[in-house]
Amino acid sequence: MFENLLASPWLTGLITLPWYGYILAALALTHVTIVSVTLYLHRHQAHRALELHPAVAHFFRFWLWLTTGMVTREWVAVHRKHHARCETPEDPHSPRVKGIGTVLWQGAELYQVAAAQPELVEQYSHGTPDDGLERHLYRRHPVLGVALLLVLQFLLFGFAGLAIWAVQMLWIPFWAAGVINGVGHWGGYRNFETTDASRNIVPWGLLVGGEELHNNHHAFASSARFSNRWWELDLGWGYIRLLEVLGLARVKKLAPRPVLLSKDQVDLDTVRAVVLGRMQVMAVRGYGLQPATA
Repeated sequence: MFENLLASPWLTGLITLPWYGYILAALALTHVTIVSVTLYLHRHQAHRALELHPAVAHFFRFWLWLTTGMVTREWVAVHRKHHARCETPEDPHSPRVKGIGTVLWQGAELYQVAAAQPELVEQYSHGTPDDGLERHLYRRHPVLGVALLLVLQFLLFGFAGLAIWAVQMLWIPFWAAGVINGVGHWGGYRNFETTDASRNIVPWGLLVGGEELHNNHHAFASSARFSNRWWELDLGWGYIRLLEVLGLARVKKLAPRPVLLSKDQVDLDTVRAVVLGRMQVMAVRGYGLQPATA
């Protein structure tokens, strides 16, 4: 009888996997969430670097409601405020101001504090979804999504599903709100001398979908591609290219790749490059604007 109880679907779930199967399931599910954040929230909504097919955009919006409870307009507003006031006391999560330990371990709390400011959200959330689903479900009941996910995963995987759910609840707060916002402004290498302290954490953006290339992003914030050197890898850009091939995405802006040419004399192209370069420096350093993208 006891053995029959342990074999009950209520304990083991409708799907039974080997131990490594549950690990792979957790990694796959959290990876979809990472892709949703970097493609939908970050590149599509916050910076308008690409357009997504409405069905793809809504899948990402639904998935984030289900797995994180984050509201699109709040995430976008906080991120745009970060760019607008980077490394100042008004920056919602600068480790240069608040300390690396605070941002790394309390990044989600810093996000919640900023998102709870109506004037901040109103100022920086323009252009985000405001349809009926957003107003009456996603925005009004953000906790409902993660609660529904908890029930679904318990039914599918039993008690292992509860562990997978817990990993999902911690994944974005730690890796995105903590590591990217914290370490991404604290340690790593720089390709561009931006006015902020952004760093590329590693040159291969695999675990967090390309967000590891944080200095590249701050140098060209409206670029859909975060990699800039030939040896850098932006996994999110790979997904964007795949969606493009399928007709489900369109890239709007890209950062120019650096090209070094050796010339013996000054010509019109050289003059143009120098003038445009100086204008870009003036725009970024003098007026706080983002560099122009090609």
